[in-house]
Amino acid sequence: MNATVSSYVDLKPITNIRKDLGKQIIVASVAVMFIFLMVGILGASNNTNYFGLSFLDWIVLALAAMTGPYGMYASVQVRKITQIEERIPDFLRDVAEAGRFGMTLAQAILMASSGKYGKLTPEIRRMASQIDWGIPATEAIRMFSERMNSTLITRISNIIIKASDAGGNVSDVLNMVAHDARERILDRKERTIAMSTYMVVIYISFAVFLATIFILEATFIPEIKKAGTQLQNAGGVLTTSGISQVNVLAIGPVTLAFYIAVIVHAAGDGIMAGVIQDGRITNGMRHSALMLLIGFVFMHLLLGV
Repeated sequence: MNATVSSYVDLKPITNIRKDLGKQIIVASVAVMFIFLMVGILGASNNTNYFGLSFLDWIVLALAAMTGPYGMYASVQVRKITQIEERIPDFLRDVAEAGRFGMTLAQAILMASSGKYGKLTPEIRRMASQIDWGIPATEAIRMFSERMNSTLITRISNIIIKASDAGGNVSDVLNMVAHDARERILDRKERTIAMSTYMVVIYISFAVFLATIFILEATFIPEIKKAGTQLQNAGGVLTTSGISQVNVLAIGPVTLAFYIAVIVHAAGDGIMAGVIQDGRITNGMRHSALMLLIGFVFMHLLLGV
């Protein structure tokens, strides 16, 4: 009984820790972003590149710090919920089969708690601990739904609770809900696979964009600069076009414009990739952080910004 009491009592703290961890990551990410921005602003105002990084470099690092950590955390949580949802139909079918042998919903959940359902297993055992402690089965299911914060699980839980409150054997309801959940999960997998192609296209388009910048910086712009230098050394006169003075092309502003374009491209494309993949902006945050870091490395290693 002491083990059961301990399992039940620890449920709320575990749930609160998960929520607090997400808030702490957000606060820490915003704090780091603010520090990076302040360092960049101070460097720009003093015409000093701290650690050899320009103002735009600090902006890139600030955006990556803001989007990367929480995006990764949210993606891990979503992946965990998805894995739990995928095992829900198996659990419901086992509970339904137990109900057909005359077991109540509470007894069926207790029996199912000895099974193996992957990531879902700890949650089932928590429900069993609650039921063993004296909590009604419907209340344990409702608390499970609140912990998961999943639309699919919430919908399933509400149906089971209403069917149980209506009385009678809920085995048929559980089987129908399990079948419906299985169909929804399969549809979601097919949609995810289809959308993954578009996500790859976004990454390819970003790579093509970087390659285009590299070609311009490596071949086209230096030739224009060379031609402008020759004209300036010759007196800056072109009788055929009537140009009286030609200044050497300033490469700096052009490269700066390219860098800004890379930042905007990475941030926007990353968010779009996440939304296309599973409809969540939080998932796109990790893609944005990854693209920003790729752009940062590209501008420094290949272009020497």
